[in-house]
Amino acid sequence: MSVHRVTALVLPGQSTFELASAAEVFGLRRPGLPHGYEFTVCTEHPGAVPTLAGYDMLVGADLTALDAADTVLVPGWHDRTQPAPPAVIDVLQRAHGRGARVVAICSATFLLAQAGLLSHRRATTHWRLAGELAARFPDVEVEPDTLYIDLGDVATSAGTAAGIDLCLHLARTDHGAAYAAHVARHMVMPPHREGGQLQYSTGAFADRQAESLAPLLDWATERLHQPLTLDALAAQARTSPRTLARRFADQLGVSPGRWLLQQRVAAARALLEETDLPVETVAQRVGLSSATNLRRRFHALVHTTPAAYRRSFGHREQGTGSHIRISRTSPRGTTPVSASSIG
Repeated sequence: MSVHRVTALVLPGQSTFELASAAEVFGLRRPGLPHGYEFTVCTEHPGAVPTLAGYDMLVGADLTALDAADTVLVPGWHDRTQPAPPAVIDVLQRAHGRGARVVAICSATFLLAQAGLLSHRRATTHWRLAGELAARFPDVEVEPDTLYIDLGDVATSAGTAAGIDLCLHLARTDHGAAYAAHVARHMVMPPHREGGQLQYSTGAFADRQAESLAPLLDWATERLHQPLTLDALAAQARTSPRTLARRFADQLGVSPGRWLLQQRVAAARALLEETDLPVETVAQRVGLSSATNLRRRFHALVHTTPAAYRRSFGHREQGTGSHIRISRTSPRGTTPVSASSIG
């Protein structure tokens, strides 16, 4: 299996949560899962690096560790109002120039902007910092209501826990949906979180104290092969279609129909990875009725065809046993996850 090398660049005043989020996804070996990543941490001046949690972490690798990285990840940047060290800017630009993927979690988007990697491109950061980012870097197209944006060569995330969403997305891009779902299950996390971040920036959602949609989502997920209409979902939830649509918008940031489509495509990805079923059969099992409909919907969300996806991430038989073929050649497109882009 080809191992993807992820190197985290930590800076003084390091946020421990953002770094730990990346380490959970890329740095831990999981039982029953091929190890898809090699995870390293480096800093400009090796030694004790202060953290925001009140303790120092000991980092032994310097910036040269980034020269071998397939992905350079910056887990937050505490000193975003200050000019970045020239050596840090230089190493980020060099890594990007040679083709490494450069990833920023939360406030680290400011560092990528300083390095010129986001000029005339879309990016996100914590909702509280979005206005500041837009004011300081007017050539960056800031999207405040977005959990993460993956442009292929550069990716940015919203605040704190959205870094987990981005890391799981990158794992899904690199090694397939089943791999990412396995990691997410161990983290007791959803493989893909719906909606945008602005639902967390106001008190409106909390004030409504709406009943959780979780029981309905579980019920629908078990019946994806059935024709699930808005009226059927509303009847199961014992509410009106209009009220249900509002609850989906509040809690998930998407419409019921969009949520169903995403679940059906996710189920199709798993079947394409784990079975040799014909595409027509896959379409019927996930409730998309026909191979033609599946191809159209799949391409709209995954930016590739079911056949190409299966070639990249499907099971293959070899000799007397089977193995999972892991590939890092999957197509990367612009992949935002936001209330405005998916519902």
